[in-house]
Amino acid sequence: MRFVAQMALAMALSGLASLAQANDPETGSSVQAPTHQPKAVVELFTSQGCSACPAADALLGRLAGRDDLVAISLAVDYWDYLGWKDTLAKPKFSERQKAYAKVLGGGMTYTPQAVVNGVVHVNGSDEHKIEWAIEKMAQAFAASRVPVHLSAVDGKLVVDIGPAPQGAITKEATVWLAVIAKSVDVAITRGENRGKTITYFNVVRDLMPIGTWNGKPMTVQLQRHSLAAESPERCAVLLQQGRAGPIVGAGLLASF
Repeated sequence: MRFVAQMALAMALSGLASLAQANDPETGSSVQAPTHQPKAVVELFTSQGCSACPAADALLGRLAGRDDLVAISLAVDYWDYLGWKDTLAKPKFSERQKAYAKVLGGGMTYTPQAVVNGVVHVNGSDEHKIEWAIEKMAQAFAASRVPVHLSAVDGKLVVDIGPAPQGAITKEATVWLAVIAKSVDVAITRGENRGKTITYFNVVRDLMPIGTWNGKPMTVQLQRHSLAAESPERCAVLLQQGRAGPIVGAGLLASF
């Protein structure tokens, strides 16, 4: 596992080698988000039907409490056949993990899996390896990070994305919006975790593309009521190259 992660990291570092270091410019927007940018994005792919996942779910909760990360939980549905239908899972989350698997792991999907900045994966319950990946990604993306700021203004979600760093080779990136529940308690009555009540943190209820960034500053505004079906408590934005490529910018609105 560590070898695979290191190979993925080496590829990411190679792809970032041509990017020049630059300071994040000020967007001039009034935002309800941290003034600093997170140093990494951690996506945990988990399942209520996976006996190995509760430890990873608890670890994700600790990571979600840090203000230097965007740490989110995505529930997959491919373990439902084991006797318990995951109440938080969506097929699109399983498809996202499969897309990562094609790029990072030879097509293999597993739970719990943590993907860091879209370019390296490790066991989602291994805190040491996750911390290792976070620090490596912070170093790798220091010169290419794009500022992303979120705010809630007059019933709208406002997403401000800055320009590409000066001298960087600009690639188009998808602006992904994650609609998040801060925590969800689930009592599991069947399957491998039967009899347990597990708390899931920063639970992604929906993940949708809301624009394409081309290296220039941009602003996206969404009416809060358009997201009401998912009862958003938090929102995160991921700026991602390709379908399952590097995440070059991210932001979290902790209260929405």
